[in-house]
Amino acid sequence: MADENTTGEGNQPAAVLAPEATPQEVTENRGPGRGRGNRGGGDRNRSDRGGGRGRRDDRRGGNRDEDQGEELIEKLVHINRVSKTVKGGKRFGFAALVVVGDGKGRAGFGHGKAREVPEAISKATAAAKKAMVRVPLKAGRTLHHDGLGHFGAGKVTLRSAPAGTGIIAGGPMRAVFESLGVADVVTKSNGTSNPYNMIRATFAALSEQTSPKSVAQRRGKKVADLLHRGGASVEVAQADAEAIVE
Repeated sequence: MADENTTGEGNQPAAVLAPEATPQEVTENRGPGRGRGNRGGGDRNRSDRGGGRGRRDDRRGGNRDEDQGEELIEKLVHINRVSKTVKGGKRFGFAALVVVGDGKGRAGFGHGKAREVPEAISKATAAAKKAMVRVPLKAGRTLHHDGLGHFGAGKVTLRSAPAGTGIIAGGPMRAVFESLGVADVVTKSNGTSNPYNMIRATFAALSEQTSPKSVAQRRGKKVADLLHRGGASVEVAQADAEAIVE
């Protein structure tokens, strides 16, 4: 008599169990939030969100670095290697001295220190832009009058010059006048050749520069009257006064 739990063909069980599913099929049969591939999709989503943040950061950085419409002349005057003694030995770095000007009567200087040269120059440039001062120029090419500057052991003499003279200056002082926009000047440096002291002495002399227009306003007079008292004829004084006012 045949067994009730078997069929007639090959004596196989009537209720045959399904074969064991492979790991790949199990993965495919799982819900949408569980598979390994879905986890990869989650990583892609996170990377997309990260990419979005990167794009926003780039836009903000572009706004910060946007040109303000002012072209500045940057002059690297001096760079020096410095060291600091620490517990483990000596830590070396660089110090930079930079002069910045707009070529139209504004200039400034600054210095910065860093472990690398480009970073030191960028620090000095930023400090120079913050310390820019305005110097009155005669006809936009030379100084109104002579001046003396003194800082530490540095002493400089500045003299106005006629058109075509050029910049008679050397070293750090030339960088100052080129960035300032002065085309004709005669200078002399006495004392130290330290570029830091020479730059500071030069700016001390430039800070004492005054224009006839500012003096006339302070004294309540006309510019032509001041120039005429200086020895110029009435016609020349009037012409110079009109040029200064313009």
